[in-house]
Amino acid sequence: MKILLLFLIKSLSLAKFSKVFVSAGTIFLSMGSYALLYGWKYAVGIVGLLLFHEMGHYLAARQKNLNVGLPMFIPFVGAWIELKEQPTNAEIDAYVAYAGPFIGTMASFALFFLGRHTDSGLIIALAQAGFVINLFNLIPLYPLDGGRITSLLSPRLWLLGVPLLVIIWMYRPSPMLIIVALLAIPHLITVWKRYPKAAENPAYHDVEASTRFEYAVLYLGLTIVLACMIQSLQKDLI
Repeated sequence: MKILLLFLIKSLSLAKFSKVFVSAGTIFLSMGSYALLYGWKYAVGIVGLLLFHEMGHYLAARQKNLNVGLPMFIPFVGAWIELKEQPTNAEIDAYVAYAGPFIGTMASFALFFLGRHTDSGLIIALAQAGFVINLFNLIPLYPLDGGRITSLLSPRLWLLGVPLLVIIWMYRPSPMLIIVALLAIPHLITVWKRYPKAAENPAYHDVEASTRFEYAVLYLGLTIVLACMIQSLQKDLI
């Protein structure tokens, strides 16, 4: 019996280690891919920004006692964490979703101030990239973070994300936009058919008005801050 118990404990430890190893492997793969095009300094910076963003989600999910996997990276596409246990209501989902752009923005500001202090164009460029990444994730379209946050307010807001995605595609085409569009289509169809008549799960969206207002302010505030920083840095980098 003791041998069996020790075997199970060892197996679980190895499984946990393997997950960490795979996650770390995807990080180094992304760094190597970015380094081939932009150099290792930029590669480390951009992957670090993505990691801060995803760790925001990860820590928020753990704080809400959700079963969540470690961050995984795909070169030139981005990163994600796997929620193995779905949030029980829209407020928890919005909390976990908001944590990513918030922590990612804080990391970008840290680079911004460091770049100003050291007068480094590279660090300032990385800071701007971080602001862009987090603003993109705030587009009100599921499964982006913005879609999960605005779901707390009304899933119908996802329909506003469609023209924004088209505009971004016209300005800067990217494989990531195609992936987002494909993932969003089923949710958009659901919203188009069922809202405003009835929600798919009314209890899931049953949140107090004060909470909706709080997240609306947080969402708009972060969006405005990011947009202003991107515009400001764009002038500096020209």
